[in-house]
Amino acid sequence: MTLTFSGIVIDSTDPSAVADFWQQALGWSGRGSGERGEVIIEAQQGETVYGPPSIVFQPVPEARTVKNRVHLDFYSADQDADVARLEALGATRVDVGQGPSRCFVVLADIEGNEFCVLSEA
Repeated sequence: MTLTFSGIVIDSTDPSAVADFWQQALGWSGRGSGERGEVIIEAQQGETVYGPPSIVFQPVPEARTVKNRVHLDFYSADQDADVARLEALGATRVDVGQGPSRCFVVLADIEGNEFCVLSEA
């Protein structure tokens, strides 16, 4: 039996707002909703990725209180420019003990979910 990765689910107190952030960050235009208030985003043909995976933002009543157990990593051809663009969208830099000489920048989205922007160089 072979598994096919279809997406990731992220708890959020405001799924629509977090989905807005990630749609702008990734340049994805596909958007839908689930039966329990989920907001689902995915790439459309010609965007950075097409088909699975998707990102589902699942509503929960409580805010995030501890460091993520899972986070997303993204490669960037122009790390400085992409980090600046993401910060303009509302992302913030996060210190998780990575130190100053790393080839990645740790950011948090508008609800505090950490992710990394890695330099391709």
